[in-house]
Amino acid sequence: MACATLTINSRNYGSWSLRGWLLCRMAGLDFVEEVLPAGDPAARAELLVLSPSFLVPRLEHDGVTVWDALAIAEYLQERFPHAGLLPDEPVARAHCRSISAEVHGGFVNLRSALPMNMAARHTDFPLFSGARADIGRITAIWRDCLGKSGGPFLFGARPTIADAMFAPICSRFVTYDVALDEACAAYRDTVLALPDVVEWIAMAAAEPQELLELEAEF
Repeated sequence: MACATLTINSRNYGSWSLRGWLLCRMAGLDFVEEVLPAGDPAARAELLVLSPSFLVPRLEHDGVTVWDALAIAEYLQERFPHAGLLPDEPVARAHCRSISAEVHGGFVNLRSALPMNMAARHTDFPLFSGARADIGRITAIWRDCLGKSGGPFLFGARPTIADAMFAPICSRFVTYDVALDEACAAYRDTVLALPDVVEWIAMAAAEPQELLELEAEF
């Protein structure tokens, strides 16, 4: 029986939930999911980028409660150090933590202009200047990491915390048909082809689409 519970909100819209879920899977943690209803005020505020804090995902494990995807990542790294959530080499580990924190605290324009919606597909979507700047920074990070590590993931052969943090952004780039160079497109496709991500996408497709604010035609 699983000794851990991960509370998430929507699989289709919940970018932070996807990050926490992926991290638990990558760590090899045996856990059960608790999905908040779409009408839960806290979950709804978070999905609509109206909340200043991230209380979902929330992990309960061995009497410990940890919320916020980045905090969950560090907790799992401490509890499961051999899972490879961080690179082995110290400089790469510091770099991985830095770009993961940048995702956590940045790219606000991208999150608000291109909300996660795995079931939707938009072509010729208008990209405003703030979102374009965020996309430029993200792709620069990807090219830098891939150039140093050789790929296919940002820090080499296996996915790390950084790849989990960028996974929802990979999904957004598909949803809104964001044009990418060859290296970045290959990385996006590599992340989206991870078995755990494929499983999440399938579950998202089966989820009722109940947030009309995120289903609007832009």
